[in-house]
Amino acid sequence: MFSAAKDEGVTRIVHVSITNPDSTSALPYFRGKAELESTLKGLGISYCILRPTVLFGKEDVLINNIAWSLRHLPIMGVFGKGDYRLQPIYVDDLAQTAVQKVNEYRDEVVEAIGPETFTYRELVASIGRAISVKRPIIAVPPIVGYWSCRLVGLFVGDVVITYEEIKGLMDDRLYVDAPPLGTTRLTDWIDRHRDTLGRSYTSEMARRVDRTSQYRSN
Repeated sequence: MFSAAKDEGVTRIVHVSITNPDSTSALPYFRGKAELESTLKGLGISYCILRPTVLFGKEDVLINNIAWSLRHLPIMGVFGKGDYRLQPIYVDDLAQTAVQKVNEYRDEVVEAIGPETFTYRELVASIGRAISVKRPIIAVPPIVGYWSCRLVGLFVGDVVITYEEIKGLMDDRLYVDAPPLGTTRLTDWIDRHRDTLGRSYTSEMARRVDRTSQYRSN
């Protein structure tokens, strides 16, 4: 696609990647993102690479489904100690930056992170407080957490999380030491949507298959 865009006269590409891409990683997602970035950098046209972490906003998956789990399960497990970090960014903040970067010409890589940093355990606890649902948060071995999510996935008809995603979380790949790009605080957004957040499960698989349904208005 990059080459086709260049052939058609495109002079600048704004590409959405991921934090901490790594061409030597054993995780295919992060390795693939690094390969894409390398290809774009060698294409010979102007580029901006945006590296977001977790997105929240319309059609949110992770934040909504943590809330759903808190509402529906008697306990909430976190993989290992839950001390790995995330810096969620509001999807509209990312989109506004992408539009802005289209009209610039400097080659750059931007760490697209939000203004708040959470450990995974802190994130779960913050969501629970916001939606007024109190559940025990327990540490579980990653493999136990994975198979527990597989069981939940059978119930909701979805792949809740892959083992590679768990490994990426626990390797701190969703954290970078950089100034925030986004200005919208996740805690404020959750507070605004606390009455509806997690009321229904958001299926990642269904969203990928069904490309005609309208987005929710969150």
